[in-house]
Amino acid sequence: MDFKNYLFSKGFSSQTTATYQKNLLAFIVWTDAQQIESEQATYRELLGYIQHLRNKNVGSRAIQSYINSLNHYYKWVVKRSLRNDNPTTNIDIKGIKRRNLYHILSKQELEKLYYDYKELSSQSPSEKRNEIIVSLLVYQGLTTTELKKLTIQDVKLREGNIYIAATRRSNERTLKLESHQILDIMEYTLQTRQAILSETKKETDLFFVSTGNSLQLGNVLQKLMQQLRKQSRKIENLKQIRTSVITYWLKNYNLRETQYMAGHRFVSSTEAYLINDLEDLQTDINKYHPIG
Repeated sequence: MDFKNYLFSKGFSSQTTATYQKNLLAFIVWTDAQQIESEQATYRELLGYIQHLRNKNVGSRAIQSYINSLNHYYKWVVKRSLRNDNPTTNIDIKGIKRRNLYHILSKQELEKLYYDYKELSSQSPSEKRNEIIVSLLVYQGLTTTELKKLTIQDVKLREGNIYIAATRRSNERTLKLESHQILDIMEYTLQTRQAILSETKKETDLFFVSTGNSLQLGNVLQKLMQQLRKQSRKIENLKQIRTSVITYWLKNYNLRETQYMAGHRFVSSTEAYLINDLEDLQTDINKYHPIG
């Protein structure tokens, strides 16, 4: 499999693939001139290439694009067993305003967030409802808009999945539920939700029902976020949780699969999360190998 087909197999768009190939060609031209074997280039030689780009007045963001292309190139080289390491791993380009400033939660941290909330909750109807909300944040990466619009018909317990309707900014999708979610959601649907409806005298198809007078879920999510922040200092907001889930998906599924699960209309929206995966590997670079 050549590099182009490797990128396609990872779900990259034709435009992104063309950009990565163009950037790689420029690098190969430079390595040939320097009598460096591109597939075996070292970290220090890559620093030399970055300096070469800076000498040509290439901006920091463009240099980051080159390094991102080479990151995927060396992943392909490693996959072909031509080397054991990726020399781009600890390279960071200073001077770039990052799109994302969240601390990315690991899969273990996400699950701990859910189980800690489950353990600490008082098991009141509202907190049992909130357990389901947290689980859908942690395992399915739902947005606040999607949580608010979810209906009782969208939850397919017999099939073990949940349907997420399209919104103005996202595509529809059907996501698998974890086995433990199915049991908890069944209890919420048959008991907890019915108890809240009976107590509040509401009639609605919305899956999540507040215990107040309103059908809106905004206050519920705001208070839940406050509880999660008290539970863990690492928690910033609900978008951070979704960003962490999508970053995890990118490490375990290809780009197109992740695009579908995230509900992104454009693959470029999913590609934007790739920087989180790269930055996750660069915690010590500014301390040990700054590139100014």
